Amino acid sequence: MTELLLEATGIAKSFEGVRALRGVSFELRPGEVHALIGENGAGKSTLIKIVTGAVTADSGTLRIAGKSVYHNDPATAKSLGVAAIYQQPALFPHLTVAENIAFAMESAGSWRKVNWKERRWKAKELIALAGAAIDPDRFVSSLSMPEQQIVEIAKAIGLKAKVVIMDEPTSSLTETEVASLFRVIESLKSEGAGIVYISHRLEEIPQIADRITVLRDGETVGTCGILEVDRAGLIAMMVGREVANVYPKREVAIGEIALELRCVGSREAGVRDISLNVRKGEILGIAGLVGSGRTQLAETVFGLTPADSGEILIHGEPAVIASPSDAIAHGIGYVPEDRRQHGVVLELPIAANISLSSLSLIAPHGLIDSQAEQAQAERYAEQLHVKAPSVDVPVGTLSGGNQQKVAVARWLATNPKVLILDEPTQGVDVGSKSEIHAIVTDLAESGIAVIMISSELPEVLGMSDRILVMRGGTIVGELSRAEATQEKILALALEHN
Repeated sequence: MTELLLEATGIAKSFEGVRALRGVSFELRPGEVHALIGENGAGKSTLIKIVTGAVTADSGTLRIAGKSVYHNDPATAKSLGVAAIYQQPALFPHLTVAENIAFAMESAGSWRKVNWKERRWKAKELIALAGAAIDPDRFVSSLSMPEQQIVEIAKAIGLKAKVVIMDEPTSSLTETEVASLFRVIESLKSEGAGIVYISHRLEEIPQIADRITVLRDGETVGTCGILEVDRAGLIAMMVGREVANVYPKREVAIGEIALELRCVGSREAGVRDISLNVRKGEILGIAGLVGSGRTQLAETVFGLTPADSGEILIHGEPAVIASPSDAIAHGIGYVPEDRRQHGVVLELPIAANISLSSLSLIAPHGLIDSQAEQAQAERYAEQLHVKAPSVDVPVGTLSGGNQQKVAVARWLATNPKVLILDEPTQGVDVGSKSEIHAIVTDLAESGIAVIMISSELPEVLGMSDRILVMRGGTIVGELSRAEATQEKILALALEHN
């Protein structure tokens, strides 16, 4: 019998009296992809932190590469061949790609000359093996989230890791980039590595996984082969309840044009000749490959990288948007892609997060009215079904789906006329995804013009009234809801200039 690469048995863990894991068991064989799935808060992250040595289990046994591990820590886990690629990459932003990879691979030595040429060559080779082409001299701070994930994968390849943990590796990748990642995973499998694959994208699990283990409320619900369960069965195991339609799109009366861009460009953002409009009650989807300019367009409209050409009109009137405060004053809200970095302040309570963009309403004389702030937060928390003990708890204690709801609530408090949502369901479970989609539909029904950027083509197709496709910093096509298909979107996104 082949020896297991990883064997966790009866793992239990509590945090301040709250049970995160209750007797969880999980195993990984050489050359397999074992998917670990469950809703946010199911215990996946805690189990992974125990395997990587970031957290110590209260009880249970752990074996890695055939060795019993009694006192695990990150250095021990790494020495046994464990590498983790997280949804939020753990890179040094002010170092280059080559330096980040070298830092992970090179052992500390005293007074040795650094071979910079070899470092760059090695980094370039590993990134190519990860299925990408990134300049090794680029600073990590200049990389997109998908590019940072590729650097993390390159590090794992360079370390020749035997247990590779991938936490939401495709959350911000396009279909083409996902296919490239899957080729890398197959290569790792062929070399005998085992991959623990965590993903909320249930449609991709059958494409890549050999086995599945489902966690719910800190317990193991079950482990099965990929052919032994279908999508409906997986959802039932994950949530223990029936989930509403994931894309609850409703027909909504479309009103007048709320926002119009005429030949808008921004040299700083790298977007050019953008002409579009979005109407009240409409959900305008924006698709395209990573690097096509989708996020940069949102940042231009919101005044983070102001337009230096063209014209912006709000309800038919010309508007100058030179800063986010100008955008807010014109009724534009923006929920950014990286919610943990830019969407919410994890250390602040829910109430303070919701009021951040609307302080003038609760602090008209410069002093915050705590009662008004509390009432506002409770109103939006109830409206968006934020699951939390109270609005006084830090946002960092919430699940990813509830953090996203707080990020949306922050902008709803400004009473926006136009709301830009960049990857609104990235990294959230299927239940929260369904709830967020329902919220977006409700917002459109209330008359808000919604611009939704997403790398998930089923999401774009399922939620949008119209779809714009971007490539090279500009719009290259428009599709109606009726005519749009994944094939047509990809054809526009991939077409060479």
